[in-house]
Amino acid sequence: MLANSLIELDRAHLIHPVASWRGHEASGVRVLKSAKGATVTDASGKTLLDGFAGLWCVNAGYGQDSVIEAATRQLRELPYATGYFGLGSEPAIRLASRLADHAPGDLSHVYFTLGGSDAVDTTVRFVSYYWHAKGKPQKDQFISVEQGYHGSSTVGSGLTALPAFHAGFGVPFNWQHKIPSHYAYRNPAGSSAEAIIAASLAALKAKVEDLGGAERVAAFYVEPIQGSGGVLVPPAGWMKAMRDACREMDILFIADEVITGFGRTGPIFACLEEEIVPDMMTAAKGLTSGYVPMGAVFLSDHMYQVMADAAGPAAVGHGFTYSAHPVSAAVGLAVLDLYEDSLFENGRKMGERLQAGLASLKDHPLVGDVRGRGMLAAVELVTDKAAKTPLPAAAKPAVKVFDRAWENGLVIRAFAQGVLGYAPPLCCTADEIDQIVERTRLTLDQTLADPDVRAAVA
Repeated sequence: MLANSLIELDRAHLIHPVASWRGHEASGVRVLKSAKGATVTDASGKTLLDGFAGLWCVNAGYGQDSVIEAATRQLRELPYATGYFGLGSEPAIRLASRLADHAPGDLSHVYFTLGGSDAVDTTVRFVSYYWHAKGKPQKDQFISVEQGYHGSSTVGSGLTALPAFHAGFGVPFNWQHKIPSHYAYRNPAGSSAEAIIAASLAALKAKVEDLGGAERVAAFYVEPIQGSGGVLVPPAGWMKAMRDACREMDILFIADEVITGFGRTGPIFACLEEEIVPDMMTAAKGLTSGYVPMGAVFLSDHMYQVMADAAGPAAVGHGFTYSAHPVSAAVGLAVLDLYEDSLFENGRKMGERLQAGLASLKDHPLVGDVRGRGMLAAVELVTDKAAKTPLPAAAKPAVKVFDRAWENGLVIRAFAQGVLGYAPPLCCTADEIDQIVERTRLTLDQTLADPDVRAAVA
């Protein structure tokens, strides 16, 4: 009775993110009630392995007592402290210092946000301020990558290059531009690293020229692995080549590590594995393991000094009420303790197991591609492996594949184009990883039996 009541209240009042409003009214909500480790339980008592860590974010797993205790202590002692007026709190100061110690190169200054979207918006403002400070206000054009995701705020959704975030919203703006993705499985240049890197470099340089040359281009935005675009992994050397090209053209390079940060791909930040130092880097999600909202912008020292000198005694006019929130910072510190203690190492081991397990599915008739790094992966489904034909729209892969996995006790991300996304908590055991793979195989078998899919395969 309680669950039914919640479903009706949800239909009447709660707007869900990135959902068909009418479709959700018809289908109703699945109410989650509790969670522990890598397992979630719904209101009916059904337990499921969370193969997606909430929304790529519960990296430390659910129900970590040390995190809960840290939040509780901070709520009792100092539940809020503004960063305005030269004020602050110990947790925020200590978290900024520890994060700076972990960050690549000279990314030694940290501005805290509420999440990834406003972190991206913050970088846009900082980029503009920087170029004005440098006496180059004409550098006002921004470039990102097709199938990339940089949030769904008004500005960030324009940098995002996924149609659902543009339709009906009047974005991207005329100063936001795109180059093709590196998408190795479907890249017209071929699948070799050299060809893909060469094609991307050529596309970036051509776009810069189209926009009037490097003197007009302010920044280039990219995820180390494109998450919401289908977990698209660039070839080794791609990030470094793009970073070097931006440096040569005097274009700021912004790495969006909202998904890839905090052990998701192995190291604390993917940029470390790529051996690059961006001019700015965004983070969120795993920063607090999703327990409370928080994001961060890592600002390079060379940008910080230019901006600070330009402002002099005046304020740099950017701020949020909840920036550097002490409770979020206390959670961030507790989560970082868990990562450093054992979770990063466990995530590396379980990431190897996940990649190997999913690779074992390549023999399935529907599996066209398996890709990923660490605890971030995707399986792309096709009806014809040679032609790489996507699942038919009639099969409604985003809905039906998710539903089948749910019934099999597994939460994954099912993309509309027939890509299955994985981002399990770093605390997973070997048995849980194996169960994720086995429940995926069952889901694939059930999808192969779908009449619309079977007709397309035949």
